[in-house]
Amino acid sequence: MTISNIDLGDRPLLLAPMEDVTDIGFRKLCKRYGAAMVYTEFVAAEALVRSVKATVRKLTISDEERPVGIQIYGRTTADVVEAARIVEAEAHPDVIDLNFGCPVKKVAGKGAGAGMLQNIPLMLDMTAAVVRAVSTPVTVKTRLGWNAENIIITSLAEQLQDCGIQALTIHGRTRAQMYTGNADWTPIAEVKRNPRVTIPIIGNGDITSLEQADRAFEEYGVDAVMIGRATFGQPWIFSKEACGQGDNALTAAQKIDILTELLHINRQYIGDDYRAILHTRRHLAATPVFKGIPDFRQTRIKMLRADTVEELEDILQELKELPQLRDK
Repeated sequence: MTISNIDLGDRPLLLAPMEDVTDIGFRKLCKRYGAAMVYTEFVAAEALVRSVKATVRKLTISDEERPVGIQIYGRTTADVVEAARIVEAEAHPDVIDLNFGCPVKKVAGKGAGAGMLQNIPLMLDMTAAVVRAVSTPVTVKTRLGWNAENIIITSLAEQLQDCGIQALTIHGRTRAQMYTGNADWTPIAEVKRNPRVTIPIIGNGDITSLEQADRAFEEYGVDAVMIGRATFGQPWIFSKEACGQGDNALTAAQKIDILTELLHINRQYIGDDYRAILHTRRHLAATPVFKGIPDFRQTRIKMLRADTVEELEDILQELKELPQLRDK
């Protein structure tokens, strides 16, 4: 599969853009373990245009994680176009992705993200304007429609393609569903089967294992699969070898070492112990490595209370010696 001139190989797996999750440390580890392309956290166009420091920091990418996409969202064409120009000039990503899929109220409720599904003319105007404004390949991520009565993705895909985008990611839910219920991949398959749609179609939603990703390729014919929440606490999920049972499978101790490395990468790039711990803590809370350990509650509390990188690292190293983990 290719996006413009970016060759992502056969049946590529992509790391979804997720706020407060896909920081540079996590992206680098996911890339190491097989993610064909990774995406930054959401970048708010208005904040970027105003040079808000926290937003500008999200533009930091490294050559180790390429190809990398930077995803932006906004309410007005002018802000999103200006933000795209800033992203291209300052960060030089491989792809600029337009977010028309974020369902949370503070985004969609203001008309951005999935809110654009209620204003298709503005969505199309914004998309075409960004394509004209930058030379970087432009892609889009969106949902099936606003609600179950408005599943519009089949026609919308053609319209977005006509705007000049190079690939389309479809999350198999409506905005009204948020993250509830089950993702419906049937409309995604309909888009892929449409002979008028020639750009790559990337499927997203409820992929929690490589086996499910394989089934998505087989059953729905997508060009790539994007994995989101299932990556929390397990950047190795993209690797069949690391997740398998063979000689290259990761042990529990090795997985803890990877999460410890994430902590140190976050400290390196964030430059602040507290924020580095916060960025790492959500992965420690979600990782399956610690599931099933008896009486783990007190250790979990200790991890939550750790206020230095060294203290948290010591807790993680102690966990490696637990009998329940030594043989995993």
